Amino acid sequence: MAKTTPGQFVRQVRQELSKVTWPTRKETTISTVMVFIMVTLAALFFLIVDQLLAWGVQLVFGLGG
Repeated sequence: MAKTTPGQFVRQVRQELSKVTWPTRKETTISTVMVFIMVTLAALFFLIVDQLLAWGVQLVFGLGG
Protein backbone atom coordinates (compact mmCIF):
# COMPACT_ATOMS: atom_id res chain seq x y z
CA MET A 1 0.00 0.00 0.00
CA ALA A 2 1.41 3.36 -1.03
CA LYS A 3 2.06 5.89 1.71
CA THR A 4 0.61 9.36 1.30
CA THR A 5 2.19 12.53 2.55
CA PRO A 6 0.26 14.80 4.92
CA GLY A 7 -0.20 17.31 2.09
CA GLN A 8 -1.71 14.67 -0.20
CA PHE A 9 -4.00 13.54 2.60
CA VAL A 10 -5.30 17.07 3.19
CA ARG A 11 -5.90 17.55 -0.54
CA GLN A 12 -7.80 14.26 -0.73
CA VAL A 13 -9.93 15.19 2.28
CA ARG A 14 -10.80 18.59 0.76
CA GLN A 15 -11.62 16.88 -2.53
CA GLU A 16 -14.00 14.46 -0.81
CA LEU A 17 -15.61 17.23 1.25
CA SER A 18 -16.39 19.14 -1.92
CA LYS A 19 -18.50 16.14 -3.06
CA VAL A 20 -20.69 16.18 0.07
CA THR A 21 -24.25 17.44 -0.33
CA TRP A 22 -25.05 19.23 2.91
CA PRO A 23 -28.68 19.40 4.08
CA THR A 24 -30.49 22.71 4.04
CA ARG A 25 -31.64 24.40 7.26
CA LYS A 26 -35.23 23.34 6.48
CA GLU A 27 -34.24 19.69 5.98
CA THR A 28 -32.27 19.73 9.23
CA THR A 29 -35.19 21.27 11.13
CA ILE A 30 -37.68 18.74 9.76
CA SER A 31 -35.36 15.84 10.58
CA THR A 32 -34.83 17.12 14.11
CA VAL A 33 -38.57 17.51 14.72
CA MET A 34 -39.19 14.00 13.37
CA VAL A 35 -36.56 12.57 15.71
CA PHE A 36 -38.19 14.26 18.71
CA ILE A 37 -41.61 12.94 17.66
CA MET A 38 -40.31 9.39 17.27
CA VAL A 39 -38.47 9.51 20.60
CA THR A 40 -41.65 10.71 22.32
CA LEU A 41 -43.72 7.96 20.71
CA ALA A 42 -41.17 5.31 21.67
CA ALA A 43 -41.04 6.59 25.25
CA LEU A 44 -44.85 6.50 25.52
CA PHE A 45 -44.94 2.99 24.06
CA PHE A 46 -42.40 1.67 26.55
CA LEU A 47 -44.13 3.47 29.43
CA ILE A 48 -47.41 1.76 28.54
CA VAL A 49 -45.78 -1.65 28.11
CA ASP A 50 -43.93 -1.25 31.42
CA GLN A 51 -47.14 -0.31 33.25
CA LEU A 52 -49.00 -3.27 31.74
CA LEU A 53 -46.22 -5.69 32.73
CA ALA A 54 -46.09 -4.25 36.25
CA TRP A 55 -49.87 -4.64 36.55
CA GLY A 56 -49.62 -8.23 35.28
CA VAL A 57 -46.91 -9.12 37.78
CA GLN A 58 -48.95 -7.60 40.64
CA LEU A 59 -51.99 -9.54 39.49
CA VAL A 60 -50.13 -12.86 39.30
CA PHE A 61 -48.10 -12.58 42.50
CA GLY A 62 -50.53 -10.49 44.55
CA LEU A 63 -47.88 -7.88 45.31
CA GLY A 64 -48.59 -4.27 46.06
CA GLY A 65 -52.03 -2.93 46.69
